[in-house]
Amino acid sequence: MYIYPEQISNYATKFINVLVDYSPKLISAFIILFVGIYAIRLINRIITKIMVQRNLDPTLTRFLSDILIWALRILLFVTFISKLGIETSSFVAILGAMGLAVGLSLQGSLSNFAGGMLIIVFKPFKVGDTIETAGGIVATVVEIQIFVTKMLTANNQTVFVPNGALSNGTIINYSMQGERRADLTFAVSYDSDIKKAKDILLNVLNSNPKVLKKPAAEVFVKNLTASSVEFAVRPWAKNANYGAVFSETLENCKAALDEAGISVQPYTLQK
Repeated sequence: MYIYPEQISNYATKFINVLVDYSPKLISAFIILFVGIYAIRLINRIITKIMVQRNLDPTLTRFLSDILIWALRILLFVTFISKLGIETSSFVAILGAMGLAVGLSLQGSLSNFAGGMLIIVFKPFKVGDTIETAGGIVATVVEIQIFVTKMLTANNQTVFVPNGALSNGTIINYSMQGERRADLTFAVSYDSDIKKAKDILLNVLNSNPKVLKKPAAEVFVKNLTASSVEFAVRPWAKNANYGAVFSETLENCKAALDEAGISVQPYTLQK
């Protein structure tokens, strides 16, 4: 097929005319785009600074900041294509249909999103707290994300728990009160002097500087079994010292009872 020079000239003239007619819209649309991007960054910095000054929770600050950024980006995008002359009503309808389809296919993710919102608003735990989930996971909260909560176990394993499961399940927060009691049991033989054994155990607790004076530590007879007398040993400690107090109480009580000639009977220790 042969193309005449006159046709090329006509096409070029038409293209230039369209470009000249459309260039004001194109230039103004890109001006709006670049100014909008800068404005979004500026607004985000200002809003984040205000929330930090008001001492809002860091997780809530980051979460609200992300929502604000995406809302402004969507608004900017709609404004940009509208300025280009593209019909936005049909575009919004397409977005709505896509949103419905994605929502139906991601019901679990939406549940986790709602769970993250509930956690951030009602704060059953925060970053830095040690919690136990309904699934039996005991770990320290590292980050509360939109869909999952990132936690770190005592043996340095990273665990990601869906927020939906956390918001709908039972959570034990070991850090919320600041103090924690260790519940230990020691069993001694019936031949032992019960009063002496109790005094020894109580003295061990009172001699440990990590054991709190208030609330006071307790030692009392818990149970009389067929072969032994069981003592409940209950020291209180700061959360940071709980592990050390638990371990030291086991070691020091056993050593003190052995030194006094009191026989310690086998028993499965309970936390």
